[in-house]
Amino acid sequence: MAKAIHSMIRVLDEARSVAFYDTAFGLKVADRLDFDGFTLIYLSNPETAFELELTVNKGRTQPYDLGDGYGHLAVSVTDVAAEHARLEAAGLAPRKLVDFQNNGVPVAKFFFIADPDGYQIEVLQRGGRFL
Repeated sequence: MAKAIHSMIRVLDEARSVAFYDTAFGLKVADRLDFDGFTLIYLSNPETAFELELTVNKGRTQPYDLGDGYGHLAVSVTDVAAEHARLEAAGLAPRKLVDFQNNGVPVAKFFFIADPDGYQIEVLQRGGRFL
């Protein structure tokens, strides 16, 4: 059986992205590998062994075209309303809090936030299938 271990995104500015993911989700640098043409930064926190890998291509100055294929990264939190308020207070501009239902049955409570490069992150209330 395969085990998911990380997801990678390309970012323009290492410091800006590391600061965003630390402030927003408590992700800290677990490892940093520097190569001639690029740097890999692995971010994690004690909640899970899954990591986010940031790839910084040296010399790149233009934003990445995220196209229409990228969906989103998702994280779960114990109190989604409190996290929304915290991120708003930190000036990170989370989008509106949504109470998502299917035929009157609650599915999820969540909001989206964009990182500095425009990647979308869904922040879900922990519970049900979203532990």
